Amino acid sequence: MHPLPPPVAISRRRLLAGAGGALILSALLPARLARAEAQGPAEGAGALAPKPGSRVAAFLEIHPDGTIKLLSPFVEGGQGIATGMAQIVGEELDVPPSRFVVECAPPGPDYAVVNGIRMTGGSFSTRSSYETMRRLGATARDLMIRAAAAKLKVQDSDLTTRDGVVLHAATNRSLTYGGLAADALKLKPNESVPLRDPATFRYIRQPVPRIDVRDKSTGRAIYAIDQKVEGMLYAAVQHAPRLGTDPMTLANEAEVKAMPGVHSVHRLPGAVAVAADSWWRARKAVEALTVEWSAGKPSGIDTVAADFSSEGMLAALKTSAEPGHVAEAEGDVAAAFAKAAKVVEADYEAPYLAHGQLEPPSAIARFDSDSTLDVWLPNQMPEVFQAVSAKVAGLQPAQVRIHSPMLGGFFGRHFTYDAGNPFPQAILLAKATGRPVKVLWSREEEFARDAVRPLSFSRFRAALDRAGQPTALEVRTVGEGPIGRYFSMMMQTPVDPSAVEGIVEKPYAVPNRRMTFTKVAHPVNIAFWRSVGHSMNDAFYESFLDEIAQAGGQDPFALRMALLQGSARHRTLLSAVAELSGGWQRGPYRTDDGMRARGIAMASPFGSETATIAEVSVEGGEARVHNLWIAFDPGSIVNPAIVKAQVESAAALGLSSVLFEQIVYRDGVRQSRNYDTYPILRREHMPKVHVRIVESGAPMGGVGEPGLPGVPPAVLNAIAALTGQRIRALPVANAKLSAA
Repeated sequence: MHPLPPPVAISRRRLLAGAGGALILSALLPARLARAEAQGPAEGAGALAPKPGSRVAAFLEIHPDGTIKLLSPFVEGGQGIATGMAQIVGEELDVPPSRFVVECAPPGPDYAVVNGIRMTGGSFSTRSSYETMRRLGATARDLMIRAAAAKLKVQDSDLTTRDGVVLHAATNRSLTYGGLAADALKLKPNESVPLRDPATFRYIRQPVPRIDVRDKSTGRAIYAIDQKVEGMLYAAVQHAPRLGTDPMTLANEAEVKAMPGVHSVHRLPGAVAVAADSWWRARKAVEALTVEWSAGKPSGIDTVAADFSSEGMLAALKTSAEPGHVAEAEGDVAAAFAKAAKVVEADYEAPYLAHGQLEPPSAIARFDSDSTLDVWLPNQMPEVFQAVSAKVAGLQPAQVRIHSPMLGGFFGRHFTYDAGNPFPQAILLAKATGRPVKVLWSREEEFARDAVRPLSFSRFRAALDRAGQPTALEVRTVGEGPIGRYFSMMMQTPVDPSAVEGIVEKPYAVPNRRMTFTKVAHPVNIAFWRSVGHSMNDAFYESFLDEIAQAGGQDPFALRMALLQGSARHRTLLSAVAELSGGWQRGPYRTDDGMRARGIAMASPFGSETATIAEVSVEGGEARVHNLWIAFDPGSIVNPAIVKAQVESAAALGLSSVLFEQIVYRDGVRQSRNYDTYPILRREHMPKVHVRIVESGAPMGGVGEPGLPGVPPAVLNAIAALTGQRIRALPVANAKLSAA
């Protein structure tokens, strides 16, 4: 366990002034529309945020000993953002990334670099801050040069820099950044310093080693579950079987209070908790409680009723008669269907999914003597958690300090999600006990309360002409997305973008299109999930495109090429993935290990483009994926090694979701409470993943999520090619397969 510092009352001004000889640089940059345009198209919450404000700030500390600390606007959670930020800033500052210490900055408006908000998610961190971080490094370097020029009594133009040192070649004199920091701090930053010519980059676009590898490999990396504060209690919880119900009576409260190490027993909204001197004792005690819970509604889908089920929810989506709102419209769809030589129809559905992260949720809350609150918790939006924590505690946001440790994975898990996180429980328990409290959810409680990817349903219709080419496409999507649930006040349309992404704005030249969205709210706690709506919608769309190809007697690869005549970028990507795989062949074809087939799919998520080919066989009635070939075009990159790793990890999660994962509700209760009842991709199921990065020069796109959406449809299309079975209801594990 890693102890945390005792409470200290300190203002922002005192924090900045008390850095000794450190240079703490705030980059004050004018708002420019060009910056937003350079970031490329935003999705998710980033797409709904206002344009960046007049100030986009990040902080650098350059200490006399040469240590350089970057207070990053983003949370590191395995995606490599700390290394990427060090590369970008270090490039312009002229300091190797290995010299940086990167920490997550505290809450504050200075760090709202994602179109005016602060968020680590939506594959938006690097592309939203690339110019800002470059300018930050360049501004700091300029201050060092100007401070050195004054000290050496020479012109700025006579000086150069190298690896954190200012050099005067004519006299062979040099000064370190650390030695110049105090003088540089007194200078006014220039607002328009020149940036380095990309042709001279040394760190950006290079596979720079991750700066957090050593700490992770030696056990020094500190996650939320590693943290503790002096005098804290440990708390474990038992949640109500059904969301929305509360504890009524505790039949054996006195007996539980008498158990070893128990400090107190508590009723919470939707849960009971025990605080003790160790978490194990707290868990054993809370599990021993005999609780009578309030009764929920007997029926319906407006709450998690006693008869609520996934099957019933899906039926409600399918039978909804609401006309919906137009999400995309082009041409005359009705006329195209009236003239169609053939009409193809299909329904697609995807289940609720858990995040299934390995790091159990935890949080520490401590009320301090100055009436402020410290909260340590995994999160992706520190300011939002600050506001929610303040509301729970009855304080003002300025009275709450949020500490953001390294995350044990993202996947969309670390947003507030109402009852889906333990930090409100920690705050309530700290207030009730008068002690710091650490709440840690058991694996079973995490599966019980994790916010889930929404169950979804889409109905497709296509009109084909006599040549087998699609002339019209109509899609009706019914359900709810997390943007509408959590950011509805920022939406300017009744169409939830997170519910239809991956279905609208596809690059294929189908002349007549109509896509609609009908909202049917889920009673369960829904969530963002890696690649959000793309995670299922691209599977639906790209699978149906193969159905169109089959109905029209077309090869699916050739059909895509034909529909992309107007997009050189997409055709280049398709050609690249075909070449990477050794040449497109659908199959079935025989190998030394039996019959196999391939499926192709494309996706355009988060400002990037992907083309994916999957190779599958069928063994014992189950699909076995042997190879995934992924051509990935994010426009431009910072670290190719991180890009490749992110594509590979996203592919693994996409494969896990299409083959195995599902959360099932029955009688209002989730049936999965641990990994034994929530199967995920195992090691023996992991195929070879081949990645080719194709830099088109388009605006920089996202990296963390785009590798996922192309994998499910590529697998589904390969299964259909091999078996003749078209799977339209996920996951594949629910179907019994047989090779054709």
